[in-house]
Amino acid sequence: MLHSAVPISCPVNQPQEADVECSLTLCPTTLQLHGGGSKDGSQPGHSTRPHSPPLSGRAAGGLEVCRRRGCPALLVPRWPLARARSRLLARSRRPGQRAPPPRRPAAAPVALAARAPGRPRRPLGPAAGEFPRPAPWRHSWALARGAWPWPGSRRSRCRRGRRRLRLSQSVSQFPAMAEGGEREELLSPLTVSPAKRLCSWPSPRAHHPRGSPGVASGGVGGVGGSALTPGARPHLQPESLLDCAAKTVAEKWAYERVEERFERIPEPVQRRIVYWSFPRNERQICMYSSFQDRGGPGAGAAGSAAGASPAEEGPLPLPGAAAPAGSAPGAASAGASPGPGAGAGAAGEGLPFRRGIRLLDSGSVENVLQVGFHLSGTVTEPATTSEPAMTYKVAISFDRCKITSVTCGCGNKDIFYCAHVVALSLYRIRKPDQVKLRLPISETLFQMNRDQLQKFIQYLITAHHTEVLPTAQKLADEILSSNSEINQVNGAPDPTAGASIDDENCWHLDEEQVKEQVKLFLSQGGYYGSGKQLNSMFAKVREMLRMRDSNGARMLTLITEQFMADPRLTLWRQQGTSMTDKCRQLWDELGALWVCIILNPHCKLEEKSSWLQQLQKWSDLDVCPLEDGNYGHELPNITNALPQSTNHSPEHVPTACARVDALRSHGYPKEALRLTVAIINTLRLQQQRQLEIYKHQKKELLHRGTTTITNLEGWVGHPLDPIGCLFLTLTEACRLNDDSYLEVSDMNESRPVYQHVPVAAGCPNSSESYLSLALEVALMGMGQQRVMPEGLYAQDKVCRNEEQLLSQLQELQLDNELVQTLQKQCILLLEGGPFSGLGEVIHRESVPMHTFAKYLFSALLPHDPDLSYKLALRAMRLPVLENSTSAGDTSHPHHMVSVVPSRYPRWFTLGHLESQQCELASTMLTAAKGDTVRLRTILEAIQKHIHSSSLIFKLAQDAFKIATPTDSSTDSTLLNVALELGLQVMRMTLSTLNWRRREMVRWLVTCATEVGVRALVSILQSWYTLFTPTEATSIVAATAVSHTTLLRLSLDYPQREELASCARTLALQCAMKDPQSCALSALTLCEKDHIAFEAAYQIAIDAAAGGMTHSQLFTIARYMELRGYPLRAFKLASLAMSHLNLAYNQDTHPAINDVLWACALSHSLGKNELAALIPLVVKSVHCATVLSDILRRCTVTAPGLAGIPGRRSSGKLMSTDKAPLRQLLDATINAYINTTHSRLTHISPRHYGEFIEFLSKARETFLLPQDGHLQFAQFIDNLKQIYKGKKKLMLLVRERFG
Repeated sequence: MLHSAVPISCPVNQPQEADVECSLTLCPTTLQLHGGGSKDGSQPGHSTRPHSPPLSGRAAGGLEVCRRRGCPALLVPRWPLARARSRLLARSRRPGQRAPPPRRPAAAPVALAARAPGRPRRPLGPAAGEFPRPAPWRHSWALARGAWPWPGSRRSRCRRGRRRLRLSQSVSQFPAMAEGGEREELLSPLTVSPAKRLCSWPSPRAHHPRGSPGVASGGVGGVGGSALTPGARPHLQPESLLDCAAKTVAEKWAYERVEERFERIPEPVQRRIVYWSFPRNERQICMYSSFQDRGGPGAGAAGSAAGASPAEEGPLPLPGAAAPAGSAPGAASAGASPGPGAGAGAAGEGLPFRRGIRLLDSGSVENVLQVGFHLSGTVTEPATTSEPAMTYKVAISFDRCKITSVTCGCGNKDIFYCAHVVALSLYRIRKPDQVKLRLPISETLFQMNRDQLQKFIQYLITAHHTEVLPTAQKLADEILSSNSEINQVNGAPDPTAGASIDDENCWHLDEEQVKEQVKLFLSQGGYYGSGKQLNSMFAKVREMLRMRDSNGARMLTLITEQFMADPRLTLWRQQGTSMTDKCRQLWDELGALWVCIILNPHCKLEEKSSWLQQLQKWSDLDVCPLEDGNYGHELPNITNALPQSTNHSPEHVPTACARVDALRSHGYPKEALRLTVAIINTLRLQQQRQLEIYKHQKKELLHRGTTTITNLEGWVGHPLDPIGCLFLTLTEACRLNDDSYLEVSDMNESRPVYQHVPVAAGCPNSSESYLSLALEVALMGMGQQRVMPEGLYAQDKVCRNEEQLLSQLQELQLDNELVQTLQKQCILLLEGGPFSGLGEVIHRESVPMHTFAKYLFSALLPHDPDLSYKLALRAMRLPVLENSTSAGDTSHPHHMVSVVPSRYPRWFTLGHLESQQCELASTMLTAAKGDTVRLRTILEAIQKHIHSSSLIFKLAQDAFKIATPTDSSTDSTLLNVALELGLQVMRMTLSTLNWRRREMVRWLVTCATEVGVRALVSILQSWYTLFTPTEATSIVAATAVSHTTLLRLSLDYPQREELASCARTLALQCAMKDPQSCALSALTLCEKDHIAFEAAYQIAIDAAAGGMTHSQLFTIARYMELRGYPLRAFKLASLAMSHLNLAYNQDTHPAINDVLWACALSHSLGKNELAALIPLVVKSVHCATVLSDILRRCTVTAPGLAGIPGRRSSGKLMSTDKAPLRQLLDATINAYINTTHSRLTHISPRHYGEFIEFLSKARETFLLPQDGHLQFAQFIDNLKQIYKGKKKLMLLVRERFG
């Protein structure tokens, strides 16, 4: 075994010289430190001496100190001190300032990348420098790592001698490797005696009884250890220096860099580097195996605001307990428990990460083998009722603590890892001591001779001859051909040897699946939960950004490309229509994520330039949507989301807030908090300056009664969501019950609990807390006076953003400190003038404050009622419907003319705003119950500011319900308010059409009944200002004098008479005004008073000659008969007959029953009345069947059977040959003749049978007179002659009638 060393660098500061690097090496066999640079282990310019006193015992060679001038550091690094120093330097930098570049070795670590399996490793031949290495490929020998000697070279002789010597030395110390790696070695740390653990960095094992990732069950270094007993104090076991160095190298350096830096790497060092190269954090495995994000809205962007950076995040919590604060990354349990977050509920059990945990705990992972940087194993899915057990082969490649590729036999087609990959990964993290470890396959091949190699190849081909034989033969042919391409390149690829230096190091992400999934979700057009899925992908991007994973920007790029390729964009552009609201919301989130990426504090200038070019390329496309709203001058598209100027003017507030969001999104919560506090202090200063300006202009503005909008850009509803960003940043720093990242987002989330966290020292007011600042900035943002943006979506977004902020504010429990902040800010808003939406004077197009004021009113009412009512009453106004602006007014920034009658059509959300105004008024009415003064003030505000009758009616109903509870007494004051509102609704809707008008009228009568008899008398007397005549008679008066109302009011006789008298007066007035509709109602209301009844009857008679219809007259006539006035009924029926005209084919007319009733009435009255009615019937009715029916009824019974006093019935049947029935008989026969000719003009064969039946009825009428049979025969002959062309019909006529 070669006696080589591991590098440890310590910088040496020499002011007069160039920076010199003191390179130290660690001998793995003796744990001695040597200066690097020379072959014998010494460093020019350095001398070493034993260090005393020793730390925790001395190694074989003792500790050595670098004695070079200016290098006072111990060769063994003091990790806690170094870490503290780096953090101190980080704190001393200003926010956003980049850290100074570290002095690093000549071969410094670069971006981590995954190497393709086919990438060669190292040239098989002379050492580097003797022959030029082909570029850019990295080649490595599959047999030797630069140690294969070329005959005759000096290096050959030296290397062979050194190899023989050190192999003999290492056999005794590393028996497991003495046979060339033939024996299996489990993935456990090296066994190092306690005296050789020189580093004082405590082991993660001490904090986690169940082990941490990469730590064997026996503890660090293989020392035996057991689970901690309850209450026992953990024993801190330091890691070996080899493990410390290997962990750092495995995470930061590509293995090729290690090979290039050192000529020969001992196998123990190789094994430790390979061992630590696998990911150690289960959180990252979870992130790549599930859509779920930790927390609710906004949590993905913030991470843990007050917590540590991703590198400092602790392991997954153990079931039932929180992880210790000092836990090592990725430490997790390996027992049979359900795994972290198992209590999240059944909703998350289907996630791949959960399923992977179940597979792991059930022992489904077997045959796990790690060969270099390649992990493989089998995972068995247990059998179900419908499917048998299935075993899948899983392979994982990794590099620098990142999984670079995955393969599973289940054929999973998804963006993230399947449950089988999760199970294998967690097996490697939780049970490293049970994983077989082998070095890269090239190292094993290096130890074989020719016979062994040939045997190895033949056995490999035999085992898999059906799969690899063609490939093996092809490779053999190429190797045997001297001119083949494979012989032109030195070395051979090794898929288990890690990545190349030049490869990009990132977690495996299936780009094709990302594209396909986004394309699928977009094609569904918002259905089947596609919008939710896309939002989950956005949340995953934010989670990646928070973990500082480069795949975040990569994934967002793929999503954006699919968004730009959405065919609906072209369709919408061609049709000239706007995109749907759901699609716009997705585009908003897309733009916000790009702003976060651009504002990454550690994003290099080159990266920003490339992003800007890409965004500009997308923006130049015709289908790229524009911002909707008043942001056209500033945010025409996603490339201009940030100002491009480089001057030092005060930064745009939404842009500064976007920087906060970027800091949160990239895992810098502390820096985000500092910037948030700075922004709030700036807003405070701006607020104070605005108050001073208003004080000088207050008199003039109050005199004019109007103002101009000073805040052309509103912060609520802004594309960058500045207020929401600041609020979330501050509240997350105060949140106690931070949900686990495994918690399912669609579960019932508990209400968050916040605590006051003091603002960091050095702030202007150090007594403040982040929670009070969150409340203050939310109030400042929502109270800002701002112009209503243009466009439906922009206006809707203002409302949604405001409601979202208010829902977050309602989660805060208002204590004394928050109430003081609330009061202070409300007073400032009331005094803010034109800069506040609650100021005394605002512009007519200012965004209303109703929803905001409703929250303020409810929050302040228990603490300061006067302030709460003052604020809510001022917020009741809706200037866009109240003030008119002349055509020449150019105070609006867009110079648009406002037209009040059209209700300002560009306010697409006006209906929603009015409903919020109504909600505010209803809240005040409820709170002011029993307070006469406040109720009167609120009533005046409602009557002045609310312009919708439907909403006022709703308020009246609400007030009525509150005033008349079922379990307590009635509140008369609030009941009168409800009545006043109802009366206003009646006045507003009297001359307009409203489909709820009848409901409103009935409700008003009910409300007046509850108020008392005086209210009923009042509305009856003033009916003409409230109701139409029909409503007044049929609903109001009828209900007022009904038996139910009288019982409800418990009236005495004088009160009843007064109410009835008012009702009769109303009825007569209505009948005079609208006799057609009110005559019958007037008769009904006046029937108990003879004089009033006669007056109503005369009104009906007088109106009969005018515009009354036959149906109205017939209705009144039937009523008169019912009341015992048959002669008056006959008179009205005769008048109705004169208004009727019944054609020959109207045998189903609704007036037929009225005609038959009128004839029956006249027949019952006597022969004279019948003789008077028949001429009217003959004149008005031309339908043969109706006439024949009347004729038949008149001949069945004798006339005069009504029993009218003074008249006698003759008792004789009337003859059709004499008057008055002769006239009716002739009219009936003529009607049959005319109807017959009319029907034959357009008759079809399918109506022949019906026509024959019609002729049969006609014959019955023809046969009534004595010569009727002759008339009918002549009639049939005429038909045969005239319609002889209709042979089939005439044949049927002959068969029936001869």
